[in-house]
Amino acid sequence: MFLVQAAITGLALAFVVTRFFPDRFGAAPVSGPAPVQTVVANAPESYRQAVNSAGPAVVSIYSYSERVVQAPSRVFGDPMLQRFGNISPQRVLEQSLGSGVIMSADGYLLTNFHVISNASNILVGLFDGRVTSAKLIGADRETDLAVLKIDGSQLPTVKVAESDNQAVGDVVLAIGNPYGIGQTVTLGIISAQGRNQLSLSRFEDFIQTDAAINSGNSGGALVNARGELVGINTAQFGQAQGISFAIPAEAAKRVLAEVIEHGEVIRGWIGAEYADTPANWINDNAPRGAMVSLTLPGGPAEVGGLQPGDVIRVYNDQDINSLSQLRAIEAALAPGTKIKIRGSRAGVPFDSEVTVVKRPNGFGRRQ
Repeated sequence: MFLVQAAITGLALAFVVTRFFPDRFGAAPVSGPAPVQTVVANAPESYRQAVNSAGPAVVSIYSYSERVVQAPSRVFGDPMLQRFGNISPQRVLEQSLGSGVIMSADGYLLTNFHVISNASNILVGLFDGRVTSAKLIGADRETDLAVLKIDGSQLPTVKVAESDNQAVGDVVLAIGNPYGIGQTVTLGIISAQGRNQLSLSRFEDFIQTDAAINSGNSGGALVNARGELVGINTAQFGQAQGISFAIPAEAAKRVLAEVIEHGEVIRGWIGAEYADTPANWINDNAPRGAMVSLTLPGGPAEVGGLQPGDVIRVYNDQDINSLSQLRAIEAALAPGTKIKIRGSRAGVPFDSEVTVVKRPNGFGRRQ
């Protein structure tokens, strides 16, 4: 019994000593999986610097147009009411709301064409509360952009972001005047780039975002987390939530420069319209291209021998993968440029040479 008690006492003493002085006895580290280190994204707590940088360059636009309204026949067709005199059509002043972005310190700004279409008077509300009239310099219905000019100097402007530095997942802020309630900022990300075939405009290369863009936001700024202009907000996808579109800032800047210099955007054209081929969206391994859907009588395409149904594979030495790509390549060509086209007609290869002309503004425009 004495030996048993001594052994128990020794074990208890050893347990206490090793618990309180583990380093003296070379205690082995506890085995098991290594602790997981959580990496927290270094997201900013506020985007106020971006808003403070870009916000002053975003303006509210109020466009006014007159419309003739006929008296409702069910009311003024009543003989009892007609006794009081002839009821003539009435002129009604209608107001449209939108937003714009000041692009130069001397007062040139961009907005959407649909914001100011048919306007007889345009007013611009500046960030500091001033309201001034604006002159329409020119519009490009093909991209739904318009250029306005207001008087002023040293006006706040926004820096245009480098298009190569943006990607899906980047944070963006939409700044505008939704429903006329005043400048508002909404937050989202770039959901997709290069969206087309949305039937919103003729030349489509939209940025998709889930930042809220509502009525009145059209023409406003889509900026990145540094306050640099990424796009011009233009549309919401029907009644869908979180699907909105903006025109890339670089494309909008090119329209601005062309309209200021020429009063319009000059695009190349060969007198043909195109459609995507079934191979473009059915079989990834099939030869791609764009199909000629019509040719203008006497136009360069018809003179060059192109026919509806022809599939264009190579246009000006560039392989064609889609309708939108062909339109963009063609539009960038200067009138007078001679180009070579290779394609197939009923499976038979053909070659053609045509001379590019100036595209009529608004030809084939979707209504």
